Amino acid sequence: MQSKKGSSHRLSNMAHRSRISSLLISMFATFASIYVAGRLWQDAQHRVYLIKELDRITGQGQSAISVDDTLKIIACREQHKKLESLEMELAAARQEGFVSKPLIQTNGTYSERRPLVVMGILTKFGRQKNRDAIRRAWMGSALKKIEDGKGIVVRFVIGRSSNRGDSLDKEIDRENRLNNDFLILDDHVEENAGYPKKAKLFFAHAADKWDAEFYAKVNDDVYVNIDALGATLANHLDKPRLYIGCMKSGEVFSEPNHKWYEPEWWKFGDKKSYFRHASGEMYVISRALAKFISINRSILRSYAHDDVSAGSWFIGLDVKHVDEAKFCCSSWSTGAICAGV
Repeated sequence: MQSKKGSSHRLSNMAHRSRISSLLISMFATFASIYVAGRLWQDAQHRVYLIKELDRITGQGQSAISVDDTLKIIACREQHKKLESLEMELAAARQEGFVSKPLIQTNGTYSERRPLVVMGILTKFGRQKNRDAIRRAWMGSALKKIEDGKGIVVRFVIGRSSNRGDSLDKEIDRENRLNNDFLILDDHVEENAGYPKKAKLFFAHAADKWDAEFYAKVNDDVYVNIDALGATLANHLDKPRLYIGCMKSGEVFSEPNHKWYEPEWWKFGDKKSYFRHASGEMYVISRALAKFISINRSILRSYAHDDVSAGSWFIGLDVKHVDEAKFCCSSWSTGAICAGV
């Protein structure tokens, strides 16, 4: 009797557990159905949204396309953006100098339309004798021939009088009408201490006006051997960030009565020595550096001397410094590029 009661009790328990399992399975199936339905509804909504966006962008609403096709179109547009970005980088690389080397023919003429070098001869009021001597020596009536045949653009660089429009300005304007060989910096006032700023503005304005390979700064008491200059620069066309000249360093003078006094002498360390820079009589920079000066002209610091100032602008940049003895203008020698008057 007890055995029968025990069997009945076990059967009752099994049935009860079976009902609970069935209930749990039913609940799980219900939740799973709700979850799957929700996901399908979200996918459908996402698909409708993508189709509407595509219709809005393309102006086409006549037919729907699949989500896969929509994603392919989006991916194609992303690839097009990347291609445009690469094209822009390529154009920038060309501007930096990563292009095939232009040809300098055996007779010294330049075979590309882009000028080889723009040379700015920094001059002042009252220095017409110096300018006339340079015109007679190697510039003058041959100016156009030098530009077209050798790719070398030469201009005298000068600012304006502090009394704008006075006789000094009028004299320069008259001289320019006769010779057409000035780059007049209307935003610069001529003053004895203004050479560093003037050199900076020359590079900036020249880079804006001429797209040349190089830009050269020269003093108006220096004669230049055009052929030697062209041949030398032709050997450096593969250097996109070039700074070339008669490199030097020297003492920084802190005495106010000294000829080469540097008001900010304390910035150059305890030993008061200048960093390596090209001598101010003549030096050359490449197009990328001239563009750098043009873009940053308002924040580039100038020191007491233009050659030191130019050297300071390139500290911290990836620049190739070339110490070229041919740019030392103390006297003429074989293959020399410049010489003092």
